Amino acid sequence: MAELPDPGNISARQGSAEQATRGAPASTTQPAGVRFLAPIRLEVVDSTSRYLADLARAGAPEGTSVLAERQSAGRGRLDRRWVDPGGGSVLCSVLFRPELPMRMWNLFSLLVALAARDACADAASVDLSCKWPNDLHSADRKVAGVLAEVVEVPATATRLEGPGVAGAALVVGVGINCNWPSDWEPSAVLGADALALRATSLDRLAGRSVDRDAVADRLLDRVGQRLSALAGSPPAVRALLAEYRRNLSTIGRLVRVELADEAFDGVALDVDDEGHLLVDVGACIRTVAAGDVIHLG
Repeated sequence: MAELPDPGNISARQGSAEQATRGAPASTTQPAGVRFLAPIRLEVVDSTSRYLADLARAGAPEGTSVLAERQSAGRGRLDRRWVDPGGGSVLCSVLFRPELPMRMWNLFSLLVALAARDACADAASVDLSCKWPNDLHSADRKVAGVLAEVVEVPATATRLEGPGVAGAALVVGVGINCNWPSDWEPSAVLGADALALRATSLDRLAGRSVDRDAVADRLLDRVGQRLSALAGSPPAVRALLAEYRRNLSTIGRLVRVELADEAFDGVALDVDDEGHLLVDVGACIRTVAAGDVIHLG
């Protein structure tokens, strides 16, 4: 059995500000069979996903998760920065070792997005919609973001007990804006960035302070429950996609899709069985596996 890197040693390499401690289980309400472990709790880390990727390469089992009070180099899509006032967000990354073909690994981003949506409803009574590919919104204002990263695992690594595809793992990070000071705005840090100007937090939507620990607990509960239900079965995959479609505000909207080398406008029609966005551009229907999407109407 491989030995996991000691979080204290990893923290030391990142600087003395990082104090890593193993925490208590996120919840005691998880049903039998859920393959989720007590989260690793960090005070400060550069990125929960970077930290967890290191553990994945060393053999950490599926269900390993990391929660941080603050990130010094949090990331979003397209190398955007994730900013928060410190202690005001749920900052979490979860390790998956999917048995599904890699072309279907995008489903795990959808799974985490739906779990985060449930957590916000359960703990804060805030109803959010999904925005393809990785955001949760309230009336087109961003509350949470999800980012998945495939991690290459060295052939020499000994994986701890559990499922998965040899040579690779999947780390899915999620950030949920929970409690912001009344005078704090992300645009104060990022400037006139369009996403920053459209962001908001659960407490501002709920009109009260939100129990951040309750949001995190429910997030991990819901991810674990969904993972156990999924288990690679075709009916469970279809049910996950059906739920995602029901809660996806992108469908039916005029959108602009921005890729690395081009951008185009069209009407978002649906997501396919691998979670890719189908966009009607007039002359044809284009399938978008990854890209930035802006709602235009």
